[in-house]
Amino acid sequence: MEIIQGILIIALSVWMVWDQQGLVVTTWFPIMVALFAGIIMGDMATAMVIGGTFQLMALGVANIGGSSVPNWGLAALVGIYVAIRTTNNIEEAKAVALAVGVPVGMLGIQLDVLAKILNTYVTHAAQNAANKMNFKKMNRILWIGPAIFGLSTAVPTALCVIFGDRIVHLILNFVPTWFTDGLSIAGSMLPVVGIALLLQVMPVKKYLTMLLIGFVLAAYLNLPILGVSIVGFALAYYFFTTEMKKNAPEAAAATGTVDEGDDFDE
Repeated sequence: MEIIQGILIIALSVWMVWDQQGLVVTTWFPIMVALFAGIIMGDMATAMVIGGTFQLMALGVANIGGSSVPNWGLAALVGIYVAIRTTNNIEEAKAVALAVGVPVGMLGIQLDVLAKILNTYVTHAAQNAANKMNFKKMNRILWIGPAIFGLSTAVPTALCVIFGDRIVHLILNFVPTWFTDGLSIAGSMLPVVGIALLLQVMPVKKYLTMLLIGFVLAAYLNLPILGVSIVGFALAYYFFTTEMKKNAPEAAAATGTVDEGDDFDE
């Protein structure tokens, strides 16, 4: 069973990067990766807690313009696998996942850069084949690109699958206590940083009242996140319909379809 789980985890790591670079069906976001990893490992509760932690770290971070960012999806995947293999306690599993996942996520930056550099040569080789009208050769060359990206996530995942908790013990024995404590502190702070980055790109000032309502519901009334989401959807729907009615006369006037006798209040 462990062998099958290991193979499926490696396969998921490959699909994750292919999906990120292509169709974006399941996405490479940590919480989505955690969903499938939890199904594979048979411990959904631990997987979702770890995935949620890494998802909060990833908020507001995007590889715009082809830039490389920490691969928090890979970090969550590796962290979930090693943590579930190492301990049955969720809090301990979270600490283990951070200790293993954060370095792997940062390593993902270098591997992503390397994959993109190698793929420039693949692109040029395919272009040369196309210029010579050798389209079959071009198609064969282009398959190398997905293979390179797949290896960029499959290799670190395979190492963690093969060595498992030995990697954790090796890291914990090698790394000083102050560093692991720092990782735990960073793991607590990074979600806050992620939320702050997300708020930077959102029209917070315009919708500050909605933000405050959501905060009060969650922090003071202890309303579950699903309830807060439903309230948010209701407010968003009300605002959208109100704005549509308000802008309808202007839009109609711009297209020249308004009669002076039209009544938009009906």
